[in-house]
Amino acid sequence: MLYSVPHYMGHRLTGLEVPSPHTLIDPNLPEGTEMERMAALYPAVAEAVAADAGIPSVYAGDCCVILPVIAGLQRKGLDPVIFFFDAHGDFNTWETTSSQFIGGMPLAMATGRGEMTITDACDMQVLPDEDAILIDGRDLDAAEAEALDDSGVPVIDVDDVAAWIPDNRPLYVHVDVDVVDPVDLPAINYPAPNGPSLDAVAASVATLAETGRVVAYSASTWNPSLPGAPIAAAATNRLSAPFLP
Repeated sequence: MLYSVPHYMGHRLTGLEVPSPHTLIDPNLPEGTEMERMAALYPAVAEAVAADAGIPSVYAGDCCVILPVIAGLQRKGLDPVIFFFDAHGDFNTWETTSSQFIGGMPLAMATGRGEMTITDACDMQVLPDEDAILIDGRDLDAAEAEALDDSGVPVIDVDDVAAWIPDNRPLYVHVDVDVVDPVDLPAINYPAPNGPSLDAVAASVATLAETGRVVAYSASTWNPSLPGAPIAAAATNRLSAPFLP
């Protein structure tokens, strides 16, 4: 089942085109901080993933969606390794971030670092570092890069994905579409030049799908209000093709 979660940092996105058929997850959210709003939004995602008998796929506005997806898989008794495609590390905490941007924190949260508001709301158990594989994180804050260097999180290139697929483990694939070079995939909030091509990222995602062990997929999408959004939507659908209905 494909799910649409049209929110960015707890705020409603308009104009997000998600392939059909899909199920919309769009609950009424309380007033509050971005963290509080996401803590109210994401338990519904965890519930949907847990109840899905197939391979749940999620289109969402930001990478914090990995937290409820992991939580939902855990409720099904699965212990996933996440392949996290992202031009950014998303490994900041309040102590390391230079921007105070929560969207730069989910991989740190998933491995038990920083504020646990969202993970606690979803009842997510943190992952060991070695089960969170960052792919092509090329645009890092200085303190974030140091934190990654001091962690056990593998940081690999797109072309090395096949060599890092573990034996006999369920796999969760998350793609922040900004991992693709912005020449191929525009309409990105924080574009990072000199990335891999759309062809290269699509090939790596397909390699993971071909294992037959992917138990969930998610994509952090383009910004539908920016120029080039139709191109970005088509490119995202190509990346997601192995997991679309």
